[in-house]
Amino acid sequence: MKGDSFGQIWVGSDDSTYERAVDEISNFWEVATLNLGGGYDTGEGDLVQYMTPSFGGLTLGAAVQVNGDSKTGGKSYPYQLSAVYAVDALELAFAVDSNDGTLGYSSTNPSLNNENTYGVRASFNLDSLRLTGQVQTRKNYADTYGLMGVYTLGQNQFALSYEVREKDGTFKTGEDTTNTIAIQALRNLSDNLYVYAEGYFGGGDEVYATGNPAGQPQTSDERTVAAVGATYYF
Repeated sequence: MKGDSFGQIWVGSDDSTYERAVDEISNFWEVATLNLGGGYDTGEGDLVQYMTPSFGGLTLGAAVQVNGDSKTGGKSYPYQLSAVYAVDALELAFAVDSNDGTLGYSSTNPSLNNENTYGVRASFNLDSLRLTGQVQTRKNYADTYGLMGVYTLGQNQFALSYEVREKDGTFKTGEDTTNTIAIQALRNLSDNLYVYAEGYFGGGDEVYATGNPAGQPQTSDERTVAAVGATYYF
């Protein structure tokens, strides 16, 4: 349901209030193989979400996920809150995820803990260039930082981002830092079709799981991924 003075409320599976407000970098990429999310657990399903109209550039959002008795860990109601303020070329955002559910983000994995995730984002549009910086933190899990620039030139789009995650508290194991550089070149061939190429360059403290001929797990401090693809909207 949507109205000019009411705002909008919707139910079901969709991008969550938190990720729309703050987690712009990880959600930007087509493949996002090595990108670093903000460590929030509330998923994209079973959501009731509300967003206010804009009050002089300020938009507020709220969401609750309804997890019934049949879900792993039983009934729970994790929630998210957000505030986004846009004025001229500047956009500022803040969001919180309660992480009260027992399911990991869009999966069946147990939640890391019940500490809140907090995130802030600032974006600035300068003609054809959009710059974004964001910080996300969760006690006893990790702090995540990211910077991204997106440049649009006619039908072409070029993007570059850098992200760092530093583990915190009980999740520190001596392998505490992960970083990722991601690049993209995208071309719109029509209103319905675009093609793209992306590259991911990951580093850190022995954080990437690999294998060997004997089948035993190994770790590496580097990983590189390339992806090409096309998207068509009907």
